Amino acid sequence: MPTQRLNGIDLYWEQAGEGPRLLMFNGSGSTIERMRPLFDVLATQFDVVLHDQRGLGRTEIPEGPYSMADYAADATELVDFLGWETFNVIGISFGGMVAQEFAVTAPERVERLALLCTSPGGEGGSSYPLHKIRSMDAAERAAVSMTIMDTRFTPEWLDEHPSDRLFVDGISGQYGAKAGSEAERGEIEQLNARSVHDVWDRLDRISAPTFIGAGRYDGIAPLSNSEAMAQRIPNSELHVYEGGHGFFAQDATAFPDIFSFLAS
Repeated sequence: MPTQRLNGIDLYWEQAGEGPRLLMFNGSGSTIERMRPLFDVLATQFDVVLHDQRGLGRTEIPEGPYSMADYAADATELVDFLGWETFNVIGISFGGMVAQEFAVTAPERVERLALLCTSPGGEGGSSYPLHKIRSMDAAERAAVSMTIMDTRFTPEWLDEHPSDRLFVDGISGQYGAKAGSEAERGEIEQLNARSVHDVWDRLDRISAPTFIGAGRYDGIAPLSNSEAMAQRIPNSELHVYEGGHGFFAQDATAFPDIFSFLAS
């Protein structure tokens, strides 16, 4: 799939599937390859486009600092290049933050919006400061990762629920780039941009029907943040699921709800 010069960087993107157009935004540290399983599932019902965000994967790692507006502008140039005028948008975690920035900047282009396990920043609440995890030693990182991924996750819980350990392993190993490498620099720039995300005062600009999905036990993007967004975004609906930051993989009812909303 192609790499295109957009917004001053070489941006790698992929497109697959048929159906309603869907622009997808990845979470922190995530690349197309990391999200391949979800991308492939979405492509069974949608014409979905996903790109490696600046500093990650096969997209260029430009000099920083990066802003949330930069991430949204990268996506704007991509959909312009594709000739998409209006489309659906889905954002997961950090991707939900970029999706918010995109939607408040160009509300007329978003037909339907799905924001999953994310936060608005400002008075609406911020997500856990993942940039602080990088400086922790292995033991502290493992302990923190358990409780932020799902507040139920204690060592005893994980012993009794082996499948849940996959979520812990995913977040604790998410930033695996070699220290001092260009890849690590891209990850750090993303986390720094994430740390100052704040669209709270602009959320009322969003005009599209909006699905807000939250995990009841999410320690990264607490439920209260999603509740605040639901009160702030007109024409939004809040759905709470039995899970943590990975609720869409923990609660079997989540994806059918999300797919149904986006296909409406």
